Amino acid sequence: MKPPRPPLGPPKGRFVSAADVARLAGVSRSAVSRAFTPGAQVSEQARARITEAAEELGYRVNRLARTLHQERSDLVGVVGGNFSNPYISAQLDALSKALHARRLQCLLMNSAGGIADDLKRLLDYRVRTVVLLSGAAPDALIRLCAQNGARMVLINRPRPPEGARADLILADSARGGRLAAQRLAQAGCRKVAVVISGSRTSAKLERAEAFCSEMALRGIPVSRWADGPNSYDTGVEAARVLLRRPGIKGIDGIFGVTDEIALGVLNTARFELGLRVPQDLSVIGFDDAPISAWSSHGLTTVSQSLEDLTRATMEAIALPAEAEPMLYEVPVRLVERASVRPSGDQFAGSAPSVA
Repeated sequence: MKPPRPPLGPPKGRFVSAADVARLAGVSRSAVSRAFTPGAQVSEQARARITEAAEELGYRVNRLARTLHQERSDLVGVVGGNFSNPYISAQLDALSKALHARRLQCLLMNSAGGIADDLKRLLDYRVRTVVLLSGAAPDALIRLCAQNGARMVLINRPRPPEGARADLILADSARGGRLAAQRLAQAGCRKVAVVISGSRTSAKLERAEAFCSEMALRGIPVSRWADGPNSYDTGVEAARVLLRRPGIKGIDGIFGVTDEIALGVLNTARFELGLRVPQDLSVIGFDDAPISAWSSHGLTTVSQSLEDLTRATMEAIALPAEAEPMLYEVPVRLVERASVRPSGDQFAGSAPSVA
């Protein structure tokens, strides 16, 4: 008479454990561990029984627990906010695909609750790298990552304090602002505005300052809008005020420091204020989010290549924990679409030369 078969599977409410597999396969707990560890010694007969029991029970290796015993984990923490932003959404999509291709796991944190708490929680999970998409990391937290052997990658974030170790990936924001100014000047714009939003991060401010400086060289006045979050609705509100405000009527060119803002300006000008784009108003954004190329928008924009940004991020993630921090500047270029008048056309008049 056969001995009674052990109960199939664990009690309800918990994962199948290695102990459950060992009990069903009639082997030790350590044998199960060796069977799922590459290069570990276990007899073929035992391995076959263990594999059969694991499949029957639906067992999955607890990789989170396994990382606690490894020199570096395969977890990459990604911290950001405003994930509905078209460019950040595309950025996250590209980064998560690249991590998957490298067999690394993405642990996503929404920074709405505060970056400091998010970074500390990520270290609780023994992440190998923290990638910061938004917000600014305090110096103490950058050092905390380094003390725990985790690299920190800052993407279009403020430079870390002197002595703080963090990889820095930056788009050439100043060049992008100049390109936007030059293109609006080429289109014949004579009274322009820049919409920054109230977030005023270092990258957005750099784009706006370079834009204003380039316009000042050409004697073209610039109105500023620096209220509200970095959002489509901020572009909507900016267009309503800037294009209707007494005393600054006649604005014929607007630079939104992100595509999301610029799209709010563009659609409000067209569908609410009755302006013709680009005949009455030229609009330029910054980022080149995929939505900008949609035929319903046709937004001219300064592109920071997602491919280049993702490649640089993955290079930083692959570096050894003790390697020197890297600095990578993502090149930018102007992508021409239908939201800006052609140079010197019948709407623009004579255009100044571009330096």
